[in-house]
Amino acid sequence: APKTFGFDDVGLMARDLAARPYAPPDTTLPDQLGALTYDTYRQLGFHDSQGLWADQRLPFQAQFFHRGGRFLEKVEIFEVADGRARPVAYDPAMFRYGRGPLSDLVTVEDPTLGFAGLRLLHPLNSADKFDETVAFLGASYFRAVARGGVYGASARGLAIGAGEPAEEFPRFRTFWLVRPGRRDRSLTLYALMDSPSLAGAYRFVITPGAPTVTEVQAELHPRTETPRVGFAPLTSMFLFDPQTARRYDDYRPRVHDSDSLIIANGAGERLWRPLSNPTTLQASGFADNRPQGFGLAQRAQGFAAYQDLEARYDQRPSMWVEPLDDWGPGQVRLVELPTPDETEDNIVAEWRSPTPLAPGRPHRFGYRLHWGGEPAPAAKLARARQWRESALESWHHDDPENAGWRRVLIDFDPTGSDVTPEARIDLGDVRVRHVVVKPNTAAGGWRLTFEFHPAQAREIEQRAVLVNASGPCSEVWVRRWLA
Repeated sequence: APKTFGFDDVGLMARDLAARPYAPPDTTLPDQLGALTYDTYRQLGFHDSQGLWADQRLPFQAQFFHRGGRFLEKVEIFEVADGRARPVAYDPAMFRYGRGPLSDLVTVEDPTLGFAGLRLLHPLNSADKFDETVAFLGASYFRAVARGGVYGASARGLAIGAGEPAEEFPRFRTFWLVRPGRRDRSLTLYALMDSPSLAGAYRFVITPGAPTVTEVQAELHPRTETPRVGFAPLTSMFLFDPQTARRYDDYRPRVHDSDSLIIANGAGERLWRPLSNPTTLQASGFADNRPQGFGLAQRAQGFAAYQDLEARYDQRPSMWVEPLDDWGPGQVRLVELPTPDETEDNIVAEWRSPTPLAPGRPHRFGYRLHWGGEPAPAAKLARARQWRESALESWHHDDPENAGWRRVLIDFDPTGSDVTPEARIDLGDVRVRHVVVKPNTAAGGWRLTFEFHPAQAREIEQRAVLVNASGPCSEVWVRRWLA
């Protein structure tokens, strides 16, 4: 091992790896591991006493995921201490195997078996208890929790062709955990990525708290010219909300890990885009230059909004991507896939540059990923809190002038002024009428209503914002209407 192991060493490994033909990951496993179902795999536990640094008075511990079931690929893990990297070997004594078919796994004593991934623990909620804080498992997926929260949406190291034919899922094949000092509030982790198109080196600096912050630095080395690259990709699940709940026979008013996409663009606007569960795949692009940030939010707050004691969707985190350098021109891209239930992620948000990655030189980028409560909006912009839409005929059955018209209601937070703002509505060539802004006397803030007639349109991009004498005073509500 190098005398002082660090990010530059992982970058050299990624460069050398990209110079060689891609080799698929090792998925060789004993039959009883490969045959594990989702439920039996979940019975595989880890002994707390066997965690890395569990026998030391350090602020972090690491535990590992067993290979098997859906997680067949081997991941190598190293500890970096005193500048040197040493391998962490698989040991069956680390795991709890339970009964039935899992009991035979205690005979799997191959030290080269490796792991499927890792999780980090930290005294997140109380000083006397280590809580799971961050987990890396499967491809380049990882997720984190903030103080008082639970796991929800996930992030990925990189996406290639998300939601498109021949999508690639780059994977982390090796991790290096840097042993923390006793007073450290952050933990550093390195990762080596590989895929048919490229190899990459990653550094994660993880700081648990409220929010939990993951600072990411990456260096990519393409094997070939690589288009369709999604930087800082976020992955989530959206099944339904009160607007679409009628499609489901469910006691809960809403089911989702995230309910909206938020963008702080380079023009100073803040966009709020409610998510959907469409009947066909939908991809949306929000062109921008030098974005200030984007994220997936769980804006609906409180247990009453979800009524689910098992999943606790009310405690799932929002995620916010904060670029650390100039990302230039490109777009925040949103992919919404149809899903019949809440077991599959169907939402992807990412930053995509129009320029393919070219081989022969490294491509670097960095960002901070915030997990926890929704990031505070810009001080002078009122949040769009909720919205509804319905056919106008359902309100006025006997008025032929209302045939085909639809009404939209959007509730905004207070704008900081008692003067009633105006509204700017943009639906392209679609007819709009009866635009009204009035005080929300029940909940505070402002309610905007307008009516539109889709006529023969099958798809309408909708945009609404409150303005006063100084300009925009609210987020921009954006939505794609589908017939």
